[in-house]
Amino acid sequence: MTESRKPSQPAIVNEYNASHIQVLEGHEAIRRRPGMYIGSTGERGLNQMVFEVVTYAVNEHLAGHADTIDVTITADGGIRVADNGRGLPLEVEEATGKPAVERELTELSFGSKPHTGYWASGGISGLGLCVVNALSSRLTVEVHRDGHRWTQEYEKGARITSLTRHEESSGHGTAIAFLPDTGIFETTRYSFATLSQRLQELAFLNGGLAISLTDERPERPVRHHHSDGLRAYVAHLSPYPPSLVHSPAIAFESANQDETILVQVAMQWNTWSPGEFRSFANSTRTQEGSAHEQGFRTALTDLVNDYARRQRHLRVDDEDITAEAIYEGLTAVVSVKLAHPLFEGATRTKLSNPEADAYVQEVVREHLADWLDHHPDEAAVIIHHILNAST
Repeated sequence: MTESRKPSQPAIVNEYNASHIQVLEGHEAIRRRPGMYIGSTGERGLNQMVFEVVTYAVNEHLAGHADTIDVTITADGGIRVADNGRGLPLEVEEATGKPAVERELTELSFGSKPHTGYWASGGISGLGLCVVNALSSRLTVEVHRDGHRWTQEYEKGARITSLTRHEESSGHGTAIAFLPDTGIFETTRYSFATLSQRLQELAFLNGGLAISLTDERPERPVRHHHSDGLRAYVAHLSPYPPSLVHSPAIAFESANQDETILVQVAMQWNTWSPGEFRSFANSTRTQEGSAHEQGFRTALTDLVNDYARRQRHLRVDDEDITAEAIYEGLTAVVSVKLAHPLFEGATRTKLSNPEADAYVQEVVREHLADWLDHHPDEAAVIIHHILNAST
């Protein structure tokens, strides 16, 4: 008689209870999974650290409180960003006993911070400075506000000194110096060319804002300041004047009635390139086909065809001009600034707001149609260029 056997039992029973759940808070969560916040731990993420601090300063400019940003690649490989805005707030919150500047640098708080008052904000949903602090081996913040100079120091996101008041100061603004953590990033060497290109882009997108970049490895300063805004940006992207179909670039802007969205557009056709389109939301490049890009393309295609038929460049039985022909040789920049942007992804490269699509269409149809009607000679040359591209 064969002895029956009981089913074998595992030697160790895997239990699952509350003790197995790990909750990471604040800088610990950021340091454990940095890619969720800055996209990568490679060069792209390293650059994003700089852009997040710069974005805070740009927000001060958008709020009407700063017109200068100075960025320095320091001799030790760190970054210092200084602006002449209001200075980060210093008031101590009664519930936590922390000054506002410390909360800004240490607390994860999705959405706009209540004390900033920014109607349009870039960066990582209000998390930028906290993320940069957490991913830096060392960070120092210096604030000129309330008649004095104030400083505070951090290591890997944790405060190591209290907010300290120094000598009297009549200035105003914030300077943040940080050294990226070599234990997190694959590289900590910044590319001067990459940073300069993005800072120049921000200067184009925010007319009247002066941004400088200095490299102390050795020193190599550059200053970007473009009062002509997007029109200057398009001219920069179209560097061969003899190839231009028309000049200057077409440029217009408009804000909706409740001032929750501002649309800025500049565009110019040329004969030397296949064309280039760049879109931005709150000064962040949106390069994955966003709502405002779709609105621009839809309105432009419809408008060009309507104008061509109205001016009898197309006969009644002619087919519509294709979008590909319209965009041939077109350099265009579309920038929207929104109070409540809906971005997809941690690095905010796609905007989903349906109102951005609708309002961009409205603005393009109104202002571009007005420009074409008031510049009939240039309009005829543009339509002729487009019709040639369609053959």
